[in-house]
Amino acid sequence: MSTSENGTTDGTTAPAPAPTGPGPGSGPANPRSPAPPRSPLRVPAFRRFLLAQLISAIGSAMAPLALAYAVIGAGGGAGALGLVLATSTVPTVLFLLVGGVLADRVSRSRLLFLGNLLAAAAQGALALVVGTGAASTGAIAGCGFVSGVAVAFTTPAAQGVLARLVEPDRLQQANALLRLPTNAVKVVGPVVGGMIVAFAGPAWALGLDAVTFAAAALLLLGLRLGAPVGRGGALADLRAGWSGFRARTWLWTYTAAGTVLVAAWLAGYQLLGPIVAEREYAGARTWGLVQGAFSLGLLAGTVVCLRWKPQRLLVVAVVASSGLALPLAALACALPLPWLLLGAVLAGITLDIAGVTWVTAFQQQVPDAELGRMSSFNQVGERLAIPLSYLVVALVSPVFAARSVLLVCTGIIVAATLLNLCVRDIHRIRRLPRTPPAGAPRTPLR
Repeated sequence: MSTSENGTTDGTTAPAPAPTGPGPGSGPANPRSPAPPRSPLRVPAFRRFLLAQLISAIGSAMAPLALAYAVIGAGGGAGALGLVLATSTVPTVLFLLVGGVLADRVSRSRLLFLGNLLAAAAQGALALVVGTGAASTGAIAGCGFVSGVAVAFTTPAAQGVLARLVEPDRLQQANALLRLPTNAVKVVGPVVGGMIVAFAGPAWALGLDAVTFAAAALLLLGLRLGAPVGRGGALADLRAGWSGFRARTWLWTYTAAGTVLVAAWLAGYQLLGPIVAEREYAGARTWGLVQGAFSLGLLAGTVVCLRWKPQRLLVVAVVASSGLALPLAALACALPLPWLLLGAVLAGITLDIAGVTWVTAFQQQVPDAELGRMSSFNQVGERLAIPLSYLVVALVSPVFAARSVLLVCTGIIVAATLLNLCVRDIHRIRRLPRTPPAGAPRTPLR
């Protein structure tokens, strides 16, 4: 790794001149290097990154509700809202691979700065057209398209930033610390957003979202991370990235299983959940309780990850992801509300544990120079699950009862988990030791 890859913030260098990520070419551990900080919070660059993520999450938690009411205010219905959501999702899928290549060729902190600045411009323009009464479905969709492009460039870059800010053995703690405030925001953000929309209108909530993106952009600019070392042309890098993705059996099998699992979860929870709650329970009131229980579970899962450090990271991630089947099974069987709420809490806990252990294993096992491209290939698979789930539900809903489809979704989640556990490489991924033996390079499992 070149000297320029050490991130700095306000003149403070990121921790320890040890390798920032495992992989071929990583140098041996330096026995004279200072001991890593006890907590990532002692690293100024990490605190800056954490604050930027939190500020951005505050605005993003309010945006979906504001967007829905902006579409309604423009005279649109469910079809128009679906078009707007699709318009923001499609460019993310289309440009993710480009974003992954760029994340391995240019400064990731600069890429995050530009991506957040683009998102701020898109949300600011949307707030302006909504506030002036000039909004139409086409204009809202256009702003959503720009926001989707921004996500495509920031998502792969964000995966590679954290591995440069903290030591490899501190990555799980750092990932959990990043998720703790953002999960807390998910609990209160929609409530605050609803109040702003109710009393001031959706334009104000969208404008606040734009301000948070701009503030996050300025904070991220201060990271000043150097660019990874480029090896060739962009197309050559993309081909090399695809070869590396296919060569890592644990990575592409986890991505494939995750795509199926996420599609089943979205179809069952996001689409059919409110419908079954309306028919079998107390409607919106029940679904609000379920959503709150799930969010509290996410917070609890983050707290667990701050303390528990399993050795077999991917095994834990795969097994924990099966917890998403619990609320779907409860809905399908029309269990009493306390059991449904318990299933939602457990699903939130296990989902967050799966998320933290997965991203920690990913950051530890993939070399720094490939993090952007590997992340983009993984993200393309999981984001394809969104339209896949919508399409499947649209096709089967007229034929099968919602509770029957929920049972199928439950079975798909369990089956995807069991099949993924049959992959040998999943069991071979272990947490990196705190300090490798002197003179021994850390080589990731391929």
